[in-house]
Amino acid sequence: MRTFIYIIILLPFTSFGQSYTSFFTGNATDKITSPSGGVCLMGGAIEDDNAMKWFLKRANGGDVLVLRTSGSNGYNNYLYATLGIPVNSVETIVCNNATASKDPYVVRKIQQAEAIWFAGGDQWKYISYWRNTPVDSLIDLALTQRNIVIGGNSAGMAIQGKYYFSAQNGTVTSAAALANPYNDLVTLDSAAFIKNKLLGSVITDTHFDNPNRKGRLTTFLAKIFADYGVQGKAIACDEYTAVCIDTNGIARVFGGFPAEDDNAYFIQTNCELTNQLPENCSNGTPLNWNRDGKALKVYQVKGTSTGDNVFNLNNWQSGSGGTWLHWSVNNGTFVEQVGDQISCVSLTINEADIANEISVYPNPASEEIAITCSKGDLTNYAILLFGADGKRIPIDSTTIANNQVKIQLSTVVKGIYFLKIEANGITRFSGKIIKH
Repeated sequence: MRTFIYIIILLPFTSFGQSYTSFFTGNATDKITSPSGGVCLMGGAIEDDNAMKWFLKRANGGDVLVLRTSGSNGYNNYLYATLGIPVNSVETIVCNNATASKDPYVVRKIQQAEAIWFAGGDQWKYISYWRNTPVDSLIDLALTQRNIVIGGNSAGMAIQGKYYFSAQNGTVTSAAALANPYNDLVTLDSAAFIKNKLLGSVITDTHFDNPNRKGRLTTFLAKIFADYGVQGKAIACDEYTAVCIDTNGIARVFGGFPAEDDNAYFIQTNCELTNQLPENCSNGTPLNWNRDGKALKVYQVKGTSTGDNVFNLNNWQSGSGGTWLHWSVNNGTFVEQVGDQISCVSLTINEADIANEISVYPNPASEEIAITCSKGDLTNYAILLFGADGKRIPIDSTTIANNQVKIQLSTVVKGIYFLKIEANGITRFSGKIIKH
């Protein structure tokens, strides 16, 4: 009878190379399991143990990979032994420079991981080291093909959304962002990085209670709307709070409430408004996104040890254990007030009516185009023009009558543009415009 001996490495060892440093704890033989997927977003400071247990359980006993660009092996023993959730191994790889993203060892470890965690640190390093490299493409494959669970704390949370604050020029305060949304420090990015379908159109923010970052996140959403024509959404966490989202789109909030005031926030443009655009989001002037004090709808949720308070990301309208708020900005001053349950069901309209509602002529055009609405009043519609690069282009418009608006094209160069007209959160017209 043969006796098999399995060697478990209980003490981490360190492998040094020019481009990365590795710290390994656990079983050196790769274990293939079927992870449960999901994403865990941690707001900063120390990790919430219960949220981390949720994260580890979804690895289903597989291998956990911690990626970071600074620091050491602080996660290894914590994730492997302290929390009491069995996993095959925990490995921390510290990328010392951008060349690590192409190292065969780093590539192989990403391909073998059932769970990937991003530590805190400098999010611009994460982005500049890994964007458009094998690291981000392999993580995307792991999400879509192997259903791995992913997560991060502080900077590791900040890089998770489709839109993200890159911090390329350093951090920015709420006061600075509100005073000028196009301050050089307000570095928003939409270039493809981590493509997690659970966070489509979402931007994340962290350390939400220290310092107060409500104003800067509102500015981020205003710029996403103004620059890309996208009614973005946001998820933010206080420092000791975590949001864990399963593959069904249900977000559970973990924290220390009621002993501690730990909150998560789910923020969105108010779809109940006819015109949702910021009144003023331009370079050199304070942000103005008021809309009668109701520009944004916010669901604030207390984080508990059991994570019983939830929010549904499938509709962004239903949750439990939370409070609805309105956020707005009045000429650079952030305002928060008690709100009411969001309801956009009544705003749906027949698609055939949408198709026949708006007419645009002439097209192609040289100097101006006229937009006419068969349904009546155009004055509260959002009319947006975009270049081929997806960036919004400021336009001069003249209201001829309540059902007709003229857009001047004399200041734009010849080429192809894209026109989008919205009302009540619904795109009423989207089409190509040619300037000749």
